[in-house]
Amino acid sequence: MKLAVISDIHGNLLALRAVLDDMARQSVDQTVNLGDLLSGPLQPAETADLLMAQGFVTIRGNHERQLLALIDRPDGRIDPSTSDGYAAGQLLPAHWAWLRGLPASLALNADVLLCHGTPGSDLQYWLETVVTGFGQNESPGVRAATPAEVAARLGPATHPVVLCGHTHVPRLAQSGGVLVVNPGSVGLPAYDDDHPHPHVIENGAPHARYAVMEKTAQGWRVDLRAVPYDHLAQAAVAARHGREDWAHALATGFVRRPVFG
Repeated sequence: MKLAVISDIHGNLLALRAVLDDMARQSVDQTVNLGDLLSGPLQPAETADLLMAQGFVTIRGNHERQLLALIDRPDGRIDPSTSDGYAAGQLLPAHWAWLRGLPASLALNADVLLCHGTPGSDLQYWLETVVTGFGQNESPGVRAATPAEVAARLGPATHPVVLCGHTHVPRLAQSGGVLVVNPGSVGLPAYDDDHPHPHVIENGAPHARYAVMEKTAQGWRVDLRAVPYDHLAQAAVAARHGREDWAHALATGFVRRPVFG
């Protein structure tokens, strides 16, 4: 079984197309999508159309949950300057119906479980841990999770492979009998956040990320792939839509600093 794993596209149509082209050369048997599909100042509706046509096994991420909560607000107010607000203003009824039908997590088969953050939360980082002290001695405010932290976040999941996204960092970790794999982000290589403490995630290059996994007699082979695409064109789109933070991240793979304060 050869599996392609994509996550955190964030409406980046050009990155998604590049990944699909690369994926076609890998002769995969199936593709799974771990959520955070559309939110961002790029091409949310066009990305939704392409994903719906592909018919990949797909779960929702925190941004799908947030988008649905936004559109369901009684007052109907949407701020188009935010990532969710911009996407919400572009989507059509067919897109909303598709999003509502996505599960929060899914057992693909006896081997593989899909989740967005961790099996228990679409907002929890799994293979990274946020720490205090952002900016001190150039600290990004985040570090790789310890083996004990990875194990604690596994919860009751017992599948041999659990796939997660959310942090945009391509990484894998073995936790007892469970292999945890994050394919990285197709569409956004860097971002800043302040929950639970200020921090930045930076992959350091603008490539679109995804993973190809193959089950062998010795175990799962994992290929964390970085695909070039016209990232500067997408940076220009973000800038035209008033999101210089996205523009810098898409162009460089880094967050423009200072971020907070």
